Amino acid sequence: MEFEEYVSARGQDLVRLGFTVSGDYQRAEDLAQIALMQAFRSWRKVRKADDPHLYVRRILVNAYLSMTRRRSFTESPSAEIDPPHPVPDPATDIVNSDDLWRALAELSARERVVLVLRYYQDLDDRTIADMLGIKPSSVRSTASRALATLRKARQSHHVS
Repeated sequence: MEFEEYVSARGQDLVRLGFTVSGDYQRAEDLAQIALMQAFRSWRKVRKADDPHLYVRRILVNAYLSMTRRRSFTESPSAEIDPPHPVPDPATDIVNSDDLWRALAELSARERVVLVLRYYQDLDDRTIADMLGIKPSSVRSTASRALATLRKARQSHHVS
């Protein structure tokens, strides 16, 4: 597959992933652009990977995690959330929930990425662990903590 074909086939998926992890459409576009630029630089290597799309998603996730480590980074989703693609996505209703976005914004960057990769990208613990450079048991414990935080936020929202 040539790079241009990859971008046509998977570019919007990268923007959706960027949107889901960051909560901000402009940041999602930036993350997709960063991932595509890095993939383009080493396209021969990316193309030969077992799963080129997984490789590029890993680049995007690492770019997001790197971005969150910078002192100037602040998590502030835009006031109005625009879906990243005009074609209806079955997960859009869930992902665009204001309560969900507020709760996700309270998670650490790693917790948020683990949940997005597991539940939105449907990746297994081993693949997520490989992407993040951690053990599968760390993926499971991170997901467990993040889900507990989301449950707690949901309960406090319903009690109020």
